Amino acid sequence: MRSPRAPARRAEGTFAVARHLSLSARRAIAAPDSQPEVVSAFWKGIDAFRPIALAYAAYSLADRPHDLARPALGWAVLGLLGVWTVFLVFYRRRRLWLVVVELLLGAAAIMATLLVDTATAIEEGSRTLPTIWPAAGVVSAAVLFGRKGGLLAAVFIGIVDVVEVGKATPNTVNNIVLLVLIGTLIGYACDLAREGHAKLREALALEAQVRERERLARTVHDGVLQTLAFINRRGTQLGGEAAELGGMAADQERLLRALVSGTSSADTEATVTGDLDLRQQLGRFAGGRVHLVAPADPVLVPPRVAGELVAAVGAALDNVRLHAGEAAQAWVLVEDEGGEVALTVRDNGVGMPAGRLDEAAAAGRLGASSSIRGRLSDLGGTAEYSGREGAGVTVRMRAPKDGGRDNQGVR
Repeated sequence: MRSPRAPARRAEGTFAVARHLSLSARRAIAAPDSQPEVVSAFWKGIDAFRPIALAYAAYSLADRPHDLARPALGWAVLGLLGVWTVFLVFYRRRRLWLVVVELLLGAAAIMATLLVDTATAIEEGSRTLPTIWPAAGVVSAAVLFGRKGGLLAAVFIGIVDVVEVGKATPNTVNNIVLLVLIGTLIGYACDLAREGHAKLREALALEAQVRERERLARTVHDGVLQTLAFINRRGTQLGGEAAELGGMAADQERLLRALVSGTSSADTEATVTGDLDLRQQLGRFAGGRVHLVAPADPVLVPPRVAGELVAAVGAALDNVRLHAGEAAQAWVLVEDEGGEVALTVRDNGVGMPAGRLDEAAAAGRLGASSSIRGRLSDLGGTAEYSGREGAGVTVRMRAPKDGGRDNQGVR
């Protein structure tokens, strides 16, 4: 079984490679149209291969004048290939139409052998007019489109070779096999290079995000968090309404710390399993006048469900802070019921008169109906309010762990 730490080790290795890259290499990789060094090297190799192959074709044509029926036509064909070779030295863009034209030129040069060579020379298996020059088109297709492009181009040139000879001779079959191997293997190498290049770009982008997050975390820690902590301490010392303000500052401090932290156990668990422990997500509210009661085992739910439930609990605790009274305490109970999760938020504050929720909704204050009941309804769950004046308020929330739409209802 693969260790869950293996992805982390691979990511660390990738970051180590990325950190050792030069600034120019980083900029080249970050460019949207950048190509891997291997691909660029293949293009340079093809540019060097064309004139060498053309020179060999010219030597082959000059070396056998007795086999030629129309030598002038042969030199004209090689001249056309020479013009194309020089054109590609200056035209650096590599596009589909260029590969298609090059393959068609190679195929036409092969078929021109029927007009240039004598019938006897062709039957004896003499070299084609362009010799190995058409291989440049096969390699170009492989570099541009990967192994599939290289294979298709090799098959195309192979068919043209067979048509030119009239039958599949051993020499022709050998050449076709070599073209297929060259096109497929070079294309496969380019595919691997592009995949690695894309992964390295992702790693560099992720590294940049991590660095930016660390910078923001330092800025927040040195400024906002310190200010909130000071407000909390000073408000506690002053008491009264200032103490309530200090408690609110403490709650926001905990939320902000959880937001800027990139190494929490909940984040690690989400990376490995995709689920979040609801106990840890709700732990940000614990402290001061809020008490969390949760089971010993993790309560795992998908991130979307966890986010909605945490937001609903936060809205309920906001109501406690605003309406239950300065000395009110709140308890958050978490229960894992197999396929469902149940949350209870209870306070010992001033309570709530009958019909208060309907009056609040009519007045446009949608904290209970939208932030709490609406979220639970979206998860396919329910939310119930109960309480009376002088006896606090209890909010019971229940939702399926998968956030499904079954058994929807709001009571």
